[in-house]
Amino acid sequence: MGIKGPLSREELAKIDAYWRAANYLSVGQIYLYDNPLLKERLTTRHVKPRLLGHFGTTPGLNFVYAHLNRVIKARDLSVIYIAGPGHGGPGLVANAYLEGTYSEVYPEVSQDEAGLKRLFTQFSFPGGIPSHHAPETPGSMHEGGELGYALSHAYGAAFDNPELLVACVIGDGEAETGPLATSWHSNKFLNPAHDGAVLPILHLNGYKIAGPTVLARISHEELDALFRGYGHTPYFVEGDEPATMHQALAATLDTVVDEIGRIQRAARTRGFDWRQRPRWPMVVLRTPKGWTGPREVDGKRVEGTWRSHQVPLAGLFEKPDHVALLERWMRSYRPEELFDEHGRLRPELAALAPEGARRMSANPHTNGGLLLKDLRLPDFREYAVDVPRRGAVSCSATQVQGTFIRDVLKLNRESRNFRVFGPDETASNRWGAVFEVTDRMSVAEIYKTDESLSVDGRVMEMLSEHQMEGWLEGYLLTGRHGFFNCYEAFIHIVDSMFNQHAKWLKTTRDIPWRRPLASLNYLLSSHVWRQDHNGFSHQDPGFIDHVVNKKAEVIRVYLPPDANTLLSVTDHCLRSRHYVNVIVAGKQPALQYLSMDQAVKHCAAGLGIWDWASNDRGGEPDVVMACCGDVPTLETLAAVKLLRELVPALKVRVVNVVDLMTLQPQREHSHGLADKDFDDIFTTDKPIIFAFHGYPWLIHRLTYRRTNHDNLHVRGYKEEGTTTTPFDMVVLNDLDRFHLVGDVIDRVPGLGARMAYVKQMLRDRLLEHKEYIVRHGDDMPEIRDWTWE
Repeated sequence: MGIKGPLSREELAKIDAYWRAANYLSVGQIYLYDNPLLKERLTTRHVKPRLLGHFGTTPGLNFVYAHLNRVIKARDLSVIYIAGPGHGGPGLVANAYLEGTYSEVYPEVSQDEAGLKRLFTQFSFPGGIPSHHAPETPGSMHEGGELGYALSHAYGAAFDNPELLVACVIGDGEAETGPLATSWHSNKFLNPAHDGAVLPILHLNGYKIAGPTVLARISHEELDALFRGYGHTPYFVEGDEPATMHQALAATLDTVVDEIGRIQRAARTRGFDWRQRPRWPMVVLRTPKGWTGPREVDGKRVEGTWRSHQVPLAGLFEKPDHVALLERWMRSYRPEELFDEHGRLRPELAALAPEGARRMSANPHTNGGLLLKDLRLPDFREYAVDVPRRGAVSCSATQVQGTFIRDVLKLNRESRNFRVFGPDETASNRWGAVFEVTDRMSVAEIYKTDESLSVDGRVMEMLSEHQMEGWLEGYLLTGRHGFFNCYEAFIHIVDSMFNQHAKWLKTTRDIPWRRPLASLNYLLSSHVWRQDHNGFSHQDPGFIDHVVNKKAEVIRVYLPPDANTLLSVTDHCLRSRHYVNVIVAGKQPALQYLSMDQAVKHCAAGLGIWDWASNDRGGEPDVVMACCGDVPTLETLAAVKLLRELVPALKVRVVNVVDLMTLQPQREHSHGLADKDFDDIFTTDKPIIFAFHGYPWLIHRLTYRRTNHDNLHVRGYKEEGTTTTPFDMVVLNDLDRFHLVGDVIDRVPGLGARMAYVKQMLRDRLLEHKEYIVRHGDDMPEIRDWTWE
């Protein structure tokens, strides 16, 4: 049974003191670099020269944290704390320090006055720590630097974690973002029988940086109706008098935790059916902006206004009276009651925090690598496509990949540590085989006419790339595995979310106590070159340009040319740790080139000469025909075949690239090819005609330091597109076989003057192509049915 009744006078006094201690440390981090216990009068010497902290959200975060600690201790719960408000870092650092975790991982920030000084000095200061709930902070799995993802991360953490409660504080500024707005629907995907629980806590303090927030300015009735419409039961805790608010939040948390327990027990005892979908509780906490801070500064109201959002007291060097006001503010927390003469938190207050892994700052779910278990993977070689003749057999690469993913789901069904995520495109991207062993997940109403839909599905689909990315990130950050499939053009929607996750991975590589996570794996299909009916709106290969901006140690980009190379790459990505892996592969039937043994060797090297397509063995080539991506590979091989017919004496070397990062020098990326090896393959002085899946300048950017860069000529997507045939798409962008042959004639010395008739033939073929598709609505048979044979 839950705890009922008000806090006793002693409990109230202690929890208020703990809250004051957290507030004192929060303000100290923002302002002070010396004299943390105020044994002397403050001077500008004790004030940071750079005031970068944000105090407005911190008292509320500390308030919730203190009360969650009480609930954790009373009920022996496993709870993690996600702080959505971006600059709430001081509060979370303060609480990790009060719980002792901070000093355990950073012994130099000790539990005494010297440690307090170090804590204050380092905050938002050169050589120190950020102002967010950053990876450096124990207990963090959500930085909050970019607003909008807190609740999606929370649900991702709760999936398949039945004993975990995720307390997610959402700032009312954050609540205005699109990703946060869509994440309220996550409760339709949480199964109380085998998932954990999420407790959303909407913190309404009324203001953003310089103006009011939307949800703080609507009526109580409208706010209540909004969240009931989302499927929650909202509980309101509102006020500004600490003693009253302590009692109100304590009673509310007891009520909502009891309700969560009741929901879970019912589902785990009787089984769960969508007709029993619960109304999960949530809390709406309304407190003044800058609560407990200066009420008035320079004759202007601060507490309860937008002025307290950042630094309530500015210009401390020019305004000595502000220093006096800061001292009064700090002393209002009565630090002498909180810390002993050595600067240590008094034992009776320290005892309020949970112990060991029950501390939210030490919960292993916030350092997911500690809990990570390897996936059970089938042997990808067993899914190989038989290739008796190169470039003659046709199949859908992602459909073959889908059978492999199906069996990954099957093998890890009992361990419940792998899910598939995608915005309503799993079947469209040809992963339909997964529905042979699982369903789409939903706890909303299910109709008899629905297919592959159940309350226990492992495929997470909602038509929001933001939601899918957030769920998957939360799932990975708490020690599980997943795969995100998406249309290539629309993965851009999560550009900034990928950006934040990549920064997290980069930062945590250098934090010794953080453990590696499973990689964030993307399949980008329905790609730029095969949008026959969708047209220009669906044609954009630029996500890979964005990805390669990130640090080399965390990003990998693969463009497998056929099904067997895709299988090899997929197995590698699922085994990898602490990377972002981007795989680009087409879903339409396409020609197959490599046996499985050949594919494994090719993928291990990252790029290589296709000797079977080349005719330069025993000497130097006249031209190098390079390709990266399935459609560019097809057009390159077709161009090579034409060249053999038209210029049989020409020595052509065909190079295929599957790992894009091999093009960079080794000093820039660990997968990069050594300069000597690169020169051996691409030559030092011969023309290179490079057919690329994406924007051409990316290849130039990756290779600009290579010896033969001046002879590199790249064809790729140049923002030309429409609703048209597959071959016409490559023609529009000059990536087709005829343009590639023309490039060879123009670039190889001595060919141009004697190839006038060939050039004219190429132009004629392009004209014939245009006339044919306008008349028939399809590509010419000799194009559509082309094979290497």
